[in-house]
Parts: sequence; structure tokens; C-alpha cells
Amino acid sequence: MAEITEESVLETLRTIATDPAAHGKEGNIVDLGMISGVAIKDRMVQFSLEIEPARADAYEPLRIQAETVVASLEGVLSATCVLTAEKAPERSQPTPMGAQQPQATKPEDKTASGGAAGISRIIAVASGKGGVGKSTTAVNLALGLKALGLTVGILDADVYGPSLPRMLGISGRPDSPDGKTLKPMESYGLKAMSMGFLVAEDQPIVWRGPMVMGALQQMLSDVAWGDLDVLIVDMPPGTGDAQLTMAQNTPLAGAVIVSTPQDIALLDARKGLNMFRKVDVPVLGIIENMSLFICPSCGHESHIFGHGGARMEAEKLGCDFLGEVPLHIDIRVTADGGRPIVASDPDSAHAQAYQAIAEKVRDAVGLGDTGGAGRAAPRIVVN
Repeated sequence: MAEITEESVLETLRTIATDPAAHGKEGNIVDLGMISGVAIKDRMVQFSLEIEPARADAYEPLRIQAETVVASLEGVLSATCVLTAEKAPERSQPTPMGAQQPQATKPEDKTASGGAAGISRIIAVASGKGGVGKSTTAVNLALGLKALGLTVGILDADVYGPSLPRMLGISGRPDSPDGKTLKPMESYGLKAMSMGFLVAEDQPIVWRGPMVMGALQQMLSDVAWGDLDVLIVDMPPGTGDAQLTMAQNTPLAGAVIVSTPQDIALLDARKGLNMFRKVDVPVLGIIENMSLFICPSCGHESHIFGHGGARMEAEKLGCDFLGEVPLHIDIRVTADGGRPIVASDPDSAHAQAYQAIAEKVRDAVGLGDTGGAGRAAPRIVVN
């Protein structure tokens, strides 16, 4: 079997020529510098096709052609091509040498580079590190907001480790009625989108940064979300390129930080909080997950990861403490089984803990207790 190399992929892609009338340029897509982020792993090839945003519709046939010719290469198991549009920020005039660079865009001004029309509030659920229960928290928070009468969607922005399909018990692939936009999947009254709907559960995503950021932008702006009061974004763990791009290019109403009580997790939570502050995204507060463990047999309370650390950290950093969620087998079992506890056992103490946090988040972003009624949603423009 022939070895699959980046050069062999590029040579194959050189056979694809643009249409000057449709794409505004003439030549093959490799020599025109339109191919980037080629990644090869376990006979799976992934790459991105750089396009002009104004001609996005005309590039879709080119994307399909590129994906098809690479998939036909000997030894290739699968090929994935994503359209991306890297656009330099516009300035009214050049910045003089040595002058101060422009400050980060404020959330209310970030409506030209991302988002979806009809979404009133976009809230990021983030953590400085993985393994703190961020995705479980995001799903149950979304369901808590839904229980308050809001129309809610959830976007799984963790491209490398999507968990939303399993947590919401959704299988299958989203439909695309017009070949341009995707219909979100639905479960428990939530509209949902995740890379997990588009790739097999056991298939790794081996994209480089530009491809990940392009995919995130497409999942936000090329999905028919419709009118939503709130879109919860389950952010990837950490503070890398994907997190920073989402924070800078998405009109976030605020961010929620999830952490466990132990010191090492709080160190990373502080980094995540400070990242949002640097790009002028309001931090709505900190949630302490796995706060305590109560033995189901004897009722003894144990502080396995410590207790109260997130509350003290919130006080130290000058932000709200949104609440604490215990470490309990029911939360884990319902999440793994696609039956989140807020939906499957809403009267339980654990579901009520998420519900109380949801009320605080709702009030923090100005949705009050009106359920969104009578409120004019700000228009988020899609480029």
C-alpha cells in the first residue's frame, strides 16, 4: 500500500482548477495558496480550503470535489475538507509604528464576525482544564434554562472531544435542506450541534488550529438555530487558539467558569477567567463541581477534592459564586446514559442545584423571569 504523505495529497489537489467566473481567480487550488492544515493520521486525511466569504456558495462544489479526489487516493480511508475564511481585521487608518495597538473588541461590538441571527444571548461554559465536569454542567445548565421557559440551544465547541451526542442521547446526522445550512438536532427541547453528529464516535479529529476554528465558525453561523433566548457554548478545556477565537469572534453575553475545589484545578480556572477578561467578555461567575460526596449508604459527607475553594476563589477574583454541585453517581449515570439529571429527575436535589445556578445565570444576562417574552433580540449579523 502506497504511503500517504502531505505531498501526495497536494499533488492530487493540484489537479483541481478554479472557475474564474465563480471564484474570481484562475489556477489550481494548491498553487493559489487555498489549501492549508493538511493532517494525516490512521489513513484519514483532513484539510481546509481557504475561500472568500462573499463567494462562499460558489466554493461548496469545489470543496466536495477536493474531498472526493483525496478520498480516491490509494490507502486513504476517509477525507474531510472544511471551508475556512481567514479575514484580517479592518482598520480605519494604519497604526503608526510604536503606537498602541487597538484594544480587544467589546462584546456588544462583536456582531460582524460571527454569530447567528435570532440568538439573543450566547453564553460560554468554560474551564481552565479538562476533567472537571464542564460538559455535564453545560448540558444541565442548558436544560435548567429551558425549564425556566427560555428557548435554548447548545453548541458543543469541543471539536477534539465532542460529548454532546451521548449526553443528550442523540444519534444520526443533521439534515441540510438547502445544502448550505444544517438543521440542529433536538433533544429534551434543546437545539443542539456538535462535531460528534458529523463524525463517528470512535473517529479522532486530527485537524490543526485553522481547521478547528473554521469548523467552529461554521457550526455557529451555518446552522439554522432560529430564534433562541440563549445559546450555551460548551467550550473546549484550556486557553488555546480555539478558546481565544471563540471569545474574540463570538458576541458572548458572558462566560461561566467550572472548576473542582482543589487548588490545582482552581489555578487553571483562574487562567480561563482571566482570558475572558482580557477580551472584555463578562465573567458571570464560578461553579464548584464535585463539591462534596455524600455516601449513598450511610450519608457520611466527604470532601474528596476539598470544599469551598471555588467560592473563595470567586471572592478573591471579584466575581459571583454561582453555586456548588455534588459528586454523585446519579449525575454521572444519567449523563452517560443520555438522560441528563435535570430532565430525567428534575425534583432531585442534584437537579435543583443546577436549576438554582440556571436562575442566577438567567438573571446575570438580563433575561429576568419573563421567559424572553416581549424582548426585542439584538440582531447578530452573519458574515
